[in-house]
Amino acid sequence: MSRGHGGAPAGVGQVRIIGGRWRNTRLEVPQVQGLRPTSDRVRETLFNWLMPRLAGARVLDLFAGSGALGLEAVSRGAASAQLVERDPALVAALRGVVGKLGAAEQVQVIPGDAVRWLDSAVPAQADLVFLDPPFAAGLWEQVIERLPRHLAPGAWLYVEAPSGAAPRLPAGWSLHREGSTRDVSYALYRQAAATLRGDMNAPEPA
Repeated sequence: MSRGHGGAPAGVGQVRIIGGRWRNTRLEVPQVQGLRPTSDRVRETLFNWLMPRLAGARVLDLFAGSGALGLEAVSRGAASAQLVERDPALVAALRGVVGKLGAAEQVQVIPGDAVRWLDSAVPAQADLVFLDPPFAAGLWEQVIERLPRHLAPGAWLYVEAPSGAAPRLPAGWSLHREGSTRDVSYALYRQAAATLRGDMNAPEPA
């Protein structure tokens, strides 16, 4: 849920949770400068890919923005989500949404810079990480090099980037699925040569 180039008018926008127990819940989102929510189409594709892997998963949503990715994951069966966001208006909105959903026991909103948090926080042991940083800042590599200590064995990583400019991941990750729109490239990676945890070892759908 990155902040791309350009700004947005003042006010409040909305995104919706597509599936699961909070299906069709609309989330009010401050229209802060450059906020670019992941589209419904891309999220629907992503969560179709993730469907066999969500039950009981621990999710880390870096650069959370509206929180739509992390909250969608919990709505569809993830055990918990940590939403890391540095913009104060978005942090306040995320806390309001978590309260509205009664999700405080499952969803933690963490105010702060994602790169600094990865350096200093207690390891998250995440099964699934969403990485959609501000496009203009070029933070993919900085984040990916800091991720290993925060990952459970066999973790999955979703990366969103400008169309035609997807970052190259280091050894240790294998591409699982990818797609693109006119504006963005998106891909799901699997931590290679690792033992998968329980339900994360589910077979691929036919």
